[in-house]
Amino acid sequence: MSVPTFLQTVVAVSVWLDKASKHCSANDLDADDLVSARLTEDMAPLFFQIECVDNYSVWGLDAVKQGVFNPPALEGVVPFERLQERIANTEAVLKDLKSQEVDALSGKELDMQIHTNPSKSPFTAETYLLSFLLPSFYFHAVTAYDILRTQGVPIGKTDFEGQLRSEPL
Repeated sequence: MSVPTFLQTVVAVSVWLDKASKHCSANDLDADDLVSARLTEDMAPLFFQIECVDNYSVWGLDAVKQGVFNPPALEGVVPFERLQERIANTEAVLKDLKSQEVDALSGKELDMQIHTNPSKSPFTAETYLLSFLLPSFYFHAVTAYDILRTQGVPIGKTDFEGQLRSEPL
């Protein structure tokens, strides 16, 4: 269930970034100015949100495979084009995952230690996915969407939803 869910949003993020690039071209704006745009001063900028969409999908599943929550180093400020490339890579990696490979993670244990909780927290693949990974993934996706909206990029709710899936998983 996780990979199709991640893919639906990752593909949507790719569309938003393409629309942002076209919006900038059509309005004589520099798309690289979007990279450091943020909703408010105490929130992370667009580049961070895109990194997290990637990290909380591809890396997040890998963390379950490894049984270790060890976030990758952040890339930081990059040209806008690099954000598009990163999301394209995220999509490709997710599409290459085999359902049997992901299904085999069911019940696997993972110890997670994050900055807000200095002690380790035991999770199963399912509790990690449903209580941490998916909420974090969506938080960063919606924040990226909101940043682009506040910068005038013409995207709406149907862009956020992406391609709805009507077939069972």
